[in-house]
Amino acid sequence: MPTPLSTAAQVAKALHDAADPIEEAKIRNRVATDEPVIGVRMGTLFDIAKSAVDLPGTELDALFEHPAYEMRLSAFCVLDFRARRNLTSDERAALARIYLDRHDAISTWDMVDRAAPRVLGWPILIGAVDGAVLDELAGAEDPLRRRSAITAPLWFIKKGTSADVERGLAIASTLDGDEHPRVRSAVKIYRKHALSRNASQS
Repeated sequence: MPTPLSTAAQVAKALHDAADPIEEAKIRNRVATDEPVIGVRMGTLFDIAKSAVDLPGTELDALFEHPAYEMRLSAFCVLDFRARRNLTSDERAALARIYLDRHDAISTWDMVDRAAPRVLGWPILIGAVDGAVLDELAGAEDPLRRRSAITAPLWFIKKGTSADVERGLAIASTLDGDEHPRVRSAVKIYRKHALSRNASQS
């Protein structure tokens, strides 16, 4: 079993030890030109984040505030791994609050896709977080916030009722005609999964 990581510095070392120039080149294609990249394969990064799932708050903050892509993605992976645990409604709400408070640290679509369904969608589904936050995100200037608005409801498709799925489709409708490709693709993904679920239940 991997050794637990308890500091942001240990996470950074693990990521740098796993750095690969080939992966760095691949990642560079999907991040901003001025965004630092370490170059870590996604599966390896997920394993490192899983080892850091119990990071203290200040150390997790350090990941969110780090300029390197992989450090911040690791932070959102930590949230996702925590959300997979057997948590109380209050604990789920607290995770969602961290996600929303740290949304400015999200610089790529994969950070949204990794965390939004379980970390934000799950507490909304069970009523631990007000679903109105999705409307707020859908109306944001930041396209990655708008992607969060339609990606979080993927959890509704997985675990919710037909009415919950319709809530997500309503968000999709508000994002119709969105000019940003990362938002349009997320809307398409949601509708595809919603259609598949409806077809399987008909």
